[in-house]
Amino acid sequence: MILSTKGRYGVKAALDLALHYGEGPVPLNSIAERQNVSDPYLEQLIAVLKKDGLVKSVRGAQGGYMLARDPSKIYVGDLLRSLEGPMSPAECVMEDQDSECIKADYCVTRVIWEKIKESIDSVIDSISLQDMVDEYNKMREGEGEDESGQKCICR
Repeated sequence: MILSTKGRYGVKAALDLALHYGEGPVPLNSIAERQNVSDPYLEQLIAVLKKDGLVKSVRGAQGGYMLARDPSKIYVGDLLRSLEGPMSPAECVMEDQDSECIKADYCVTRVIWEKIKESIDSVIDSISLQDMVDEYNKMREGEGEDESGQKCICR
């Protein structure tokens, strides 16, 4: 299973906001520049996160975006489900699946899909943005900032 750019870039943008948490609203173009993502595409991703209550916006000259909650209360799973939808390797194990497969009681592969889904959920629901900020800070210790003086997440 490969995440789309929506999921990958959205998590990077949320981490960028977490790195600036408490500093006030962050302009969209600043995030886009640091993450090397186009403004229009990032705006689409942020709109989804805003709709789902993970990000909020502030209008005006000093406006921008910020996390709607403390980074310790936003998990990678929240972000990925918002941007990507259900994190499931097969439709038959999706949480909101209305119709159950008639072969579910004796389908060996379904057991495998359930285990994969449980493993994915366990990982993405255990990592908060604060955990990512802490890991970022550990990785950056002694390295300083990138050549533009900005905090960079990955290249």
